[in-house]
Amino acid sequence: MTDTTALDPEDRKIVTLARSVRARNGVPEGAAVRDETGRTYVAGTVALDSLKLSALRTAVAMAVASGATSLEAAAVVTEAESASDEDRAAVRDLGGAETPVLVAGPDGTVRETVTAG
Repeated sequence: MTDTTALDPEDRKIVTLARSVRARNGVPEGAAVRDETGRTYVAGTVALDSLKLSALRTAVAMAVASGATSLEAAAVVTEAESASDEDRAAVRDLGGAETPVLVAGPDGTVRETVTAG
């Protein structure tokens, strides 16, 4: 586990944003990604009858729809132990295999940092 205060300030920011959207919207997961210009995109889980997306895939889709061409980092706040293969693939598609994905618990404590690759 990683003390969130020990993170780079920009990484701490995306973990905080992901945690906030999860709590505010009452969804299972919150996520945030940071693009190559430093802009952040925040999303929660989408669970409609006709559309189901994880928070991280939604955040990546928002970045793409807004014109991002790459990602610097991603964060997901979840009860799951790690980021799913599908979530990491979405980050990899936009950011590349070495893009870090911070996985934090609901309390905001980063449990692991994995690469998208």
